[in-house]
Amino acid sequence: MDEKQDQQFMRAAIDQAYIALENDDVPVGAVIVHENQIIAKGRNQRHQLNDPTAHAEIIALTAASEHIGHWRLHDCTIYVTLEPCAMCAGALVLARIDRLVFGCDDPKAGACGSLYNIVQDARLNHRVEITKGVLAEDCTKILQDFFRVKRERNDKEF
Repeated sequence: MDEKQDQQFMRAAIDQAYIALENDDVPVGAVIVHENQIIAKGRNQRHQLNDPTAHAEIIALTAASEHIGHWRLHDCTIYVTLEPCAMCAGALVLARIDRLVFGCDDPKAGACGSLYNIVQDARLNHRVEITKGVLAEDCTKILQDFFRVKRERNDKEF
């Protein structure tokens, strides 16, 4: 994929993040692409579903597996607005995703280069190619704005 295509698909992930924001959840979005087509979308829904595992990546992986009809997601790329956490990074390895493209680093919980690099750990049976920093400013801004509003409202839930 080229940079223009990466930006196009990251914009679709950002659209999912805005839907999460509208539902008062941490604005993280994801899309999964196979053969240059979006086959799955996901957004954080932890508060909406009252489920700690309802991260954008997990929702998108489930939808992609349903679409393809198999849990192995070979030849797929996932676009995520925020660097995946340890749970999601592990799920990407287990799903055999070929490539991960993310917008902004997560220095507090990122497991794809910031704190850990689960998706490229040679001890595991699969490694994921990483492209980071795609539309990073846009991805960062939506998160910063969300948490600024939460702090201003003294919302301790996040």
